[in-house]
Amino acid sequence: MANSRVAGFIDFLLLAFCTLNLPGNLLAQENSSMAIMPLPAHIVQGEGEFLIDGSFGIALKGFKEARLERAQQRFLDTLSRETGIPLWREAILNPPHFTVQTAGPSAAVQQLGEDESYHLEISTTDVQLNAPNPIGVIRGLQTFLQLVRVTPKGFSVPVVSIDDKPRFPWRGLLIDSGHRFVPIPTVKRNLDGMEAVKLNVFHWRFADNQGFHVESKIFPRLQEKGSGGFYYSQDEVREIVAYARDRGIRVVPEFDMPCHTTSWFLGYPDLASSQDSTQSSAIDPTRESTYKFLAGFIGEMAALFPDSYFHTGGDECDAKEWETNPRIQEFMRSHAIKDGAALQVLFTARIQKIVADRKKIMEGWDEILQPNTPKDVVIQSWRGQNSLAEAARSGYRGVLSAGYYIDLNQSAAEHYLVDPLGDTAATLTPDQKARVLGGEATMWTDIVSYENMDNRIWPRTAAIAERLWSPQQVQDVDWMYKRLTIVSLKLGYYGLRHRLITDEMLERMSGELDPVPLKVLAAIVQPPRLYERQQLRAFTDFTPLNHLDDAVPPESDTAREFNEIAKRIVSGKANPQEWQQARQWLVLWRDNDAQLQPLLARSYLLQELSPVSRNLSRVAEIGLEALDNLHENRLVSPDSRQRNIEFLKASGKPQAVLLLMVAPSVELLVQATRTQ
Repeated sequence: MANSRVAGFIDFLLLAFCTLNLPGNLLAQENSSMAIMPLPAHIVQGEGEFLIDGSFGIALKGFKEARLERAQQRFLDTLSRETGIPLWREAILNPPHFTVQTAGPSAAVQQLGEDESYHLEISTTDVQLNAPNPIGVIRGLQTFLQLVRVTPKGFSVPVVSIDDKPRFPWRGLLIDSGHRFVPIPTVKRNLDGMEAVKLNVFHWRFADNQGFHVESKIFPRLQEKGSGGFYYSQDEVREIVAYARDRGIRVVPEFDMPCHTTSWFLGYPDLASSQDSTQSSAIDPTRESTYKFLAGFIGEMAALFPDSYFHTGGDECDAKEWETNPRIQEFMRSHAIKDGAALQVLFTARIQKIVADRKKIMEGWDEILQPNTPKDVVIQSWRGQNSLAEAARSGYRGVLSAGYYIDLNQSAAEHYLVDPLGDTAATLTPDQKARVLGGEATMWTDIVSYENMDNRIWPRTAAIAERLWSPQQVQDVDWMYKRLTIVSLKLGYYGLRHRLITDEMLERMSGELDPVPLKVLAAIVQPPRLYERQQLRAFTDFTPLNHLDDAVPPESDTAREFNEIAKRIVSGKANPQEWQQARQWLVLWRDNDAQLQPLLARSYLLQELSPVSRNLSRVAEIGLEALDNLHENRLVSPDSRQRNIEFLKASGKPQAVLLLMVAPSVELLVQATRTQ
């Protein structure tokens, strides 16, 4: 039922897209059906549409290079998948109705702040895409693909004029291959998604306490001892760097130090601070041999990654290892180093010089910022906008990740409303604001695997991409969700698996080809937010991630829609169709338990869901009763009302590491009833 509602909504939105004439700047037209994300800087919509059929032709003009030809082919492949029209070969041979004009080359190695602008002009007969360089072309092609929709006449795009460029030059996605190894196909798939929503920095984190997952030829025991056999060869790294460059994406490597380094010590125990290297997580910063090792290692990795920036981590360093080691304590006394934090300052300064000597610019987390940190160091802030603003006031450039931790199961709306120039950053001077380079979504893999990674990253990261690309005043959450629904569908044409993962995992958990009652339950639960999930279940590096909280998306669209309807019912603004939809959902949820319980009993992975299913049935019963009371304006017993509220509050708490997301919405309905 939820799927049919989404499909109906998409049909309505796309039909409106065909028929509405909305001239002027689209920033003032937030109720229009322009399903683009990120929203361009300036759009003027005209009348009519450009039809896409088997006669579609495209040609590259002006500056040419192999990367542009590959971008054109990817464009045609994606367009063919969406329309079902075989264009990947014919469109290059047909007379061109779509002309791509490129003024000149981009840098051989993509640079921070490189021009990404483009102009897209679509009439009923022709399309013109003009850009100063191939990166702008890549961005413009993605905008055209987002405009494609099916209409009664066929597949088409609207007549429109777009002038576009990003708000921030640094718009990234971190994928953590340190906690859990992420296979190359998963990396590539998500780079394709990054291209689709105009992200331009792939922050690739290779090592943590749990593993070291990239090949070093100078220090081979790093991967031989620390990877468990899973690591990226240097040829695979070069392949990914080239793959990303084709999509206008820079690759910034991270090797976290001096802490989060237990895996390093498996092969090179002399690096460790503790005598027992297996119990150590911090590099020894007092030995010259440490810096000789790191100079060789950083030099090797710097040559492997052509980008100008090199991330050295620096976060969450527990200084106790240093402060309780007699030899390190003696070093600190003899060098007048008062504590572990000051010792990390010394280490950071040495590492920064090593990085600079390799012609790279150092990047690190908040902790590396100290009074004498060189001004060209880039700060990545996990502490928040205020920390980032303080760095900017002090003369440092920085990027924001706080608020964009997509592994923590927050809603798209929560991420969407976090701005790198929010909070006290809004008070910065223009020069200080220019030091805020943008932000990065962070896909940590502590309790995420490559199997369910796509539905943790997408589609919510598209909302973050819009925050970093589009004008700051674009903040309408309802409009964002309407566009995100369609963008989520389109991301599937790039090979992303976020919409497929849940069904596949439910089939495995149940042993059923189409476990409909389980899908009904899965549609209105979601994992607990922030770090509560880790508190409810013990996770290790070897914990199977095969439960329902691993399978479902971080945000339940059905529960969110039901909550919006409940709020309209309570406020007296709901129409008859919304009353009917609420009732249909509640009846479905009430009756689902009887069908689901036999299925749960047959699988050890599902048995923990039995009380969740029973609670859902009772929650729905209470909801139906509240609907009737509100509709008939009946008075209810205070005692009965209070008992129901208490049950709903209890049902809204985590159970089986899941939140029953419709319980608070039903509580809204009950709270709105009148007592005798």
